[in-house]
Amino acid sequence: MISPQAEQIRAFMKSTAATSVVQAHLSVETRRSQFEALRAQIPLPADVRVEASSIGSVAVEWVSTPEVDDRRVLLYLHGGAYVWGSCASYRAVAATFSRFTQARVLVPDYRLAPEHPFPAALEDCIAVYQWLLQGGIQPENIVLMGDSGGGGLTLATLVSLQQAGLPQPAGAILISPWLDLTLSAPSHTTKAEVDFMDNRDLFLEMRRYYLREQDPHSPLASPLLADLQGLCPMLVYVGSDEVLLDDSVQLASRLRHTGVPVELQIGEGLWHTWPITATTRPFPEGTLALEHIGAFVQSHCK
Repeated sequence: MISPQAEQIRAFMKSTAATSVVQAHLSVETRRSQFEALRAQIPLPADVRVEASSIGSVAVEWVSTPEVDDRRVLLYLHGGAYVWGSCASYRAVAATFSRFTQARVLVPDYRLAPEHPFPAALEDCIAVYQWLLQGGIQPENIVLMGDSGGGGLTLATLVSLQQAGLPQPAGAILISPWLDLTLSAPSHTTKAEVDFMDNRDLFLEMRRYYLREQDPHSPLASPLLADLQGLCPMLVYVGSDEVLLDDSVQLASRLRHTGVPVELQIGEGLWHTWPITATTRPFPEGTLALEHIGAFVQSHCK
C-alpha cells in the first residue's frame, strides 16, 4: 500500500488530469504555456543560485545550492515528451536535486519538436556533454539524469557517446523514461486503465511531432532498441501504474544481460515521474527516492 500522503497526491493529480498539460489534442502553444505557468507558481528557495549561460546555440542554466561540491555536475535533461519544458520550468526540480546530490545541476534548453524534430534535441545534449569535458570536468564527476522524454534523451546520449568512442559519465539516472517510440510494450495496454497521466493518443501525437516521418525503430529515437553494451551504471525509477512501466523493466533486463550495472526501483501504486513530484510535494516514498538518488550520485562521483 502507498502512504496516505502519496494517496492524497495521487487523488488530486487524478482529479485534475483531464484539464492538465498531458491531455491529448492541445495545441503545442497551449501545452507549453500551461506547463510554464504551472511551474512558475513553485517558489524557489532563497539560497538557490541560478546562472544563465549558453553553450554554442544552446541556452543553459546552472542551478546550485550551498551544499554543492563544485567538481560534481549533474547534467539534467528535462521531460516534456520532446515538445515542452525548459530551464525555467525545471528550476525548482534542479534545485532539489542539487541539494540532495550536492552537485551543480546543468539544465540545457535543448531544441524542441515540432519546430526541431529528431535528432535536434539529441545533438544539443551531446554538444553540452562534450562542452563539459572540454571545459575540464572529468567524466567520473558527471552524472546524466532525465525524466520522461528527457530519460529517453539520457539513454540516447549514452549510446551516442559509446558509438563515438567518448567517455561515459560516472552514472545515469532515468525517471519514468520514454525509451521505445514504437509504443509496442505490453504496459501500454495493461496499464491504460490505471495511468491517469498518459495515454496512447498523447504518445502518438508527441511521436508525430518528434519524428515526423522518421522510423520509430531508429536506435537513437528508441534507445531501448540500441546496443547497450559498455554504458555507465544506471539507476532507474518508474511507477507501477504507468503505461511506460515496461520501457524501464525491459531496459533493466537488457542492461543486466549486457553486464551493465543497473538498479530498478518500481514505485508500487505510484505514477509517472513520481520522484519529480516529490521535489515540490513531499511524501514518504518520494523523499526516500530523493535520498537514494543523492546517495547514487555521491557514491559514483569521485
